[in-house]
Amino acid sequence: MRRPQLDIQLKTPDQIDKMRAAGLVVAEALRRMREAVAPGVSTADLDAIAEATIREAGAVPSFKGYHGFPASICSSVNEQVVHAIPSAQQVLRDGDLISIDCGAVLDGWHGDAAITVGVGEVDPALLKMAAVAEDAMWAGIAAAARGAASGKGRLTDISHAVETAVRKGGRYGIVDGYGGHGIGTEMHQDPHVLNHGRPGKGPRLVPGMALAIEPMITMGSPRTVELSDGWTVVTRDRSMAVHVEHSMALLEDGVWVLTAFDGGRARLGDLVTARQPADSPTA
Repeated sequence: MRRPQLDIQLKTPDQIDKMRAAGLVVAEALRRMREAVAPGVSTADLDAIAEATIREAGAVPSFKGYHGFPASICSSVNEQVVHAIPSAQQVLRDGDLISIDCGAVLDGWHGDAAITVGVGEVDPALLKMAAVAEDAMWAGIAAAARGAASGKGRLTDISHAVETAVRKGGRYGIVDGYGGHGIGTEMHQDPHVLNHGRPGKGPRLVPGMALAIEPMITMGSPRTVELSDGWTVVTRDRSMAVHVEHSMALLEDGVWVLTAFDGGRARLGDLVTARQPADSPTA
């Protein structure tokens, strides 16, 4: 079943269960990579961990081969915002920030999530920026859950909640031109989810909608440029950047954060669907 105009794919509860299985594969890959991040580790090392984890689960890395992308993760370090290609020559150093974006497809359904991790001893101001981005992501997810529950929510309520949380957190640039998206039988689907904007616009937030919410913010200008490799996006002023993401689905009785082990329970409480057990792990 698809909504007209934007071609938004609405999922059944059984299909969302399949997306949850894919989301847990991504969650485990990101958990293992987070533990492996350290000075001296290359982004190619992290990519190998991701691919092994995904394939062990019987899934396939959804990034690898996507429009020719050569790896299983995007590994964006410092001023790199998104889509950086892992490399044996990109070796992490003390004080770096790395944003790791990972996707997997299992039984035809996609999961997609991203984390930002500090390497060794990191400037507290950078760690605060990463925390602000994470808080903004959860604010967006909460806005989606409340909007669907009320029957009055619109897509840009998410965008507005993300922007409001970022502005409350400090003076950061909100990257334009990149944002969240629908997800399901393809990694990128309608609708595009901006990380800024006025509320109350766009399609209604309804059960069956699955979205990836992914704030990207910078310490300086929000303007970006794509490098000559055709993938890596960096801040134009070379200021530091962070990127976080979760895939989530709206159900009749709440939201399910498909790429969080606890389904979002720790951050969202009773907004989370009863399909996610209350005593589920948070690691």
